Amino acid sequence: MTRNSVRGLAALLFALVVGTTATACATGNDAVASGGTFDFVSPGGQTEIFYDPPADRGTIGNLTGENLMEEGQTLSLSDFEGQVVVVNLWGQWCGPCRGEADDLEKVYEGTKDQGVAFLGINVKDPQRDKAQDFVTNNNVTFPSIWDPSLRSLTALGGSYPTSVIPSTLVLDRQHRVAAVYLTALLADDLQPVVERIAAEQ
Repeated sequence: MTRNSVRGLAALLFALVVGTTATACATGNDAVASGGTFDFVSPGGQTEIFYDPPADRGTIGNLTGENLMEEGQTLSLSDFEGQVVVVNLWGQWCGPCRGEADDLEKVYEGTKDQGVAFLGINVKDPQRDKAQDFVTNNNVTFPSIWDPSLRSLTALGGSYPTSVIPSTLVLDRQHRVAAVYLTALLADDLQPVVERIAAEQ
């Protein structure tokens, strides 16, 4: 076999692999949003994205799943009707998640009287007890959905980067996406944004 033939065969195999991978990604369940109009875009690879004015914001789909701490109990975004909701994706295996846990709890305690709720989504943790220990050890008092398979995240749309953990979405009172953070957070950065969105008319 000549060198050109080898190159041609290698190029063909590469194209087949890429095509198969792209097809798998495009047709899997995770590529389908379950309702909602939110289309995630991160201009220039930004890690802090704000969606303004409010009329331009999209809604996420029907976010729901099993309560991490209460087996058999379901948690849904619809449980928080009329509230600003801070949705945080986390895992007990994630170092930055441990680092931001007390900051998130501080903002939750500081804003819940303003009609703000927090909803965690525990991802990629097949051992539920370890995730529960994380909640207990870090004194986290807001609820979390237990989602080891990332199934509930189809509500965030096919383009949301579910591989970025931790990440946080701030939803306004109509549950439209007002802000997305693709990084661990400090209370001093998050709280003013949450309070601003809670004060919107």
